[in-house]
Amino acid sequence: MIKKKLLIGVMSLFTLTACGGSDDGGAATPSGATAAISLSPLALDVPANAGSYTVEVSSSETDWTATTGAQWLSVTAMGTTATKGVLTIKVDANNGTASRSATVTVKSRNARTTLIVMQAQPMEVSATSVILHSAGETATIDVTATGDWTATSADSWLTAVRSGSGLAITASPNTTGAVRQSTVTVAQGTEKHNIAVLQDSPEVTAPSNVPEGYTLVWSDEFNQGSELSSDWRHEVQGPGWVNHELQTYVNGSAAGKRVTELVDGKLRITCFKSANTIYSGRVYAKPSTGWTYGYIEARIKLPRGKGTWPAFWMMPVNFKSWPADGEIDIMEEVGYHPNYVSSSLHANAHVHSNNTQVTHEMLCAGAESDYHVYAIQWTQQNITTYVDGKVQLSYDNRGLGRDDWPYDDPFYVILNLAWGGDWGAAGGGVDESALPATMLVDYVRVFQKK
Repeated sequence: MIKKKLLIGVMSLFTLTACGGSDDGGAATPSGATAAISLSPLALDVPANAGSYTVEVSSSETDWTATTGAQWLSVTAMGTTATKGVLTIKVDANNGTASRSATVTVKSRNARTTLIVMQAQPMEVSATSVILHSAGETATIDVTATGDWTATSADSWLTAVRSGSGLAITASPNTTGAVRQSTVTVAQGTEKHNIAVLQDSPEVTAPSNVPEGYTLVWSDEFNQGSELSSDWRHEVQGPGWVNHELQTYVNGSAAGKRVTELVDGKLRITCFKSANTIYSGRVYAKPSTGWTYGYIEARIKLPRGKGTWPAFWMMPVNFKSWPADGEIDIMEEVGYHPNYVSSSLHANAHVHSNNTQVTHEMLCAGAESDYHVYAIQWTQQNITTYVDGKVQLSYDNRGLGRDDWPYDDPFYVILNLAWGGDWGAAGGGVDESALPATMLVDYVRVFQKK
């Protein structure tokens, strides 16, 4: 709040008293008299979020104006041809890191009065989403606020308690057998921040649609240790490497945080921002050998947020050029079109750059709120992809040669979470408030016919 000394100073400096004036609302100031303008209130002390405020104006003149030079304020004056009027002050949200102030000048003839507008520093929370362990876990969020703040939870299984200058969010054990989601709201006056909380499910026996005659030849259930095994390799590349994507792929961790980690029997691939860099993970299973043909499936929960681009796909072990050597996209989704998953095949004879792509998209209700099984059955004659056992895409080998069917070579599995890029940002850019965003993978399994 503005201190009393400031208000007294403002009143002393800017409140002008008329000599011989009238307050009857209609009389003009006599010739030669000093004009007078008064405001109520004399100053506005406003929160960091956007808002609209009114100020009453009393003038001894019937012709007055109000202006401001601040870009984050707008002023509308009503009653400027009368001795009493109203200012409407619209304030933009303060997205900076400090408080700010500006003035509105009201003047008439030889009178001038200034309204001071003080806007608070915005409240900040160190994360807008957290994922908690199924056994029950506490996450600590840093809260930066200039005034008193509160935190409330939307559900009884989740508590939110102030802990010094931070916030402790605690989930009770999850015995439901499914993912639980809730929201914690942090409020300072009218300013609010919502923190999305997801509690993972305990290990469950997920339904599988393995075709008859297929045998498990490799899998990762992600329940050993805290990091990926030597069967996996991280890609390391900077932003813009492919598809004009914005993330930097790193070897497991960056800025003291993991982009890939094993928690609760799941692989977490997390995209986050640190300083001015977006970090994420892209990992390859058995990239030097891969597999030729088979039934391959993964159980995945997709992240939320405009800008996310998670994928479960395959590339050839002996890759030389694209799209000649082929690409198999088992599942992709972009956050600006939530819960719609797609599958595609790329080759010289069918590629999106000339609108000959082989692709299909379908609604997978709850793809961003729970786990679903994405799979491919790949033979010498046909490739069919599935979502929870339902056919997504089917493509036959038409015997037209390698340009149409480069899918008889070994391919390896890829899991990644991209940010932005040609497709990920096609829905109007990215929304960094969605970060950190996490893709959860329960397992990857490879079956072959014996």
